[in-house]
Amino acid sequence: MPAAQSGDTELYWESTGAGAPVLLVMGLGMNATGWWRTVPVLAERFRVLAFDNRGVGRSGRPRGPYSMAQLAADALAVLDAAGERSAHVYGISLGGMIAQEVALRHPARVRGLALGATTPGGRRAVPADSATLAFFERRGQMTAEEAVWASVPYNYGPRTRREHGERIAQDIVQRLRYPIEPEPYRAQLAAALGHDAHDRLGQIGVPTIVVHGEEDRMVAPANARLLAEAIPGAQLVTAPGAGHLYFTDAPELDRAVRDFLSAPTSPGPWSRASR
Repeated sequence: MPAAQSGDTELYWESTGAGAPVLLVMGLGMNATGWWRTVPVLAERFRVLAFDNRGVGRSGRPRGPYSMAQLAADALAVLDAAGERSAHVYGISLGGMIAQEVALRHPARVRGLALGATTPGGRRAVPADSATLAFFERRGQMTAEEAVWASVPYNYGPRTRREHGERIAQDIVQRLRYPIEPEPYRAQLAAALGHDAHDRLGQIGVPTIVVHGEEDRMVAPANARLLAEAIPGAQLVTAPGAGHLYFTDAPELDRAVRDFLSAPTSPGPWSRASR
């Protein structure tokens, strides 16, 4: 499949299924393989577009730091390459921040929005605990394999770690297919740390679902409530016991996203006035 071109950076993308398009935007240090549990669920009803953010996987690795505006432009470049004028956009973590920026900068191109395990950023955002923040700093110095294993207590809920180690091992196999390097990790992290959309979220006029694991250590669950309160009409769905990578801990959240985006009230493109 040809690459999408965003400025001087080539972006790997892939398409699965048929129907209205859903663009998946992955989080910090991960690539399209991280959606391996989600894609089959959404492809039951949608054309699913997934891609590797700049700096990771099969996409180009320009020097950082990266900006949220750059990453949002990359997402639109994938839509262009796929021949889609608009799509539902589903982002997790850093990808959820990018999804917010796409919806705010290019509202006509977003039909519906799913924001997973993410934050509005800025001074209103609720930070992670001190141990997790310290881990973010250490992680940027680790090898890829060391980093994915060291991330397990931060990415998964206690029950999954205790009872479903095989799920974690399956995820890590996918993540290590295209391991991230320290420099692009830090470049992406710079974009995440600079994200601040809270005061603009009231401008989002498409149907929005906010999903979050209640045991998320990477992004405090209180941020989900901030997003849902700030975005007009947003629906909030949380999962007890689920951590940051909730699609492994609580697969029902992906099904909730699928059902929300395919509901008759969410066909898009939308404006707030048409609700």
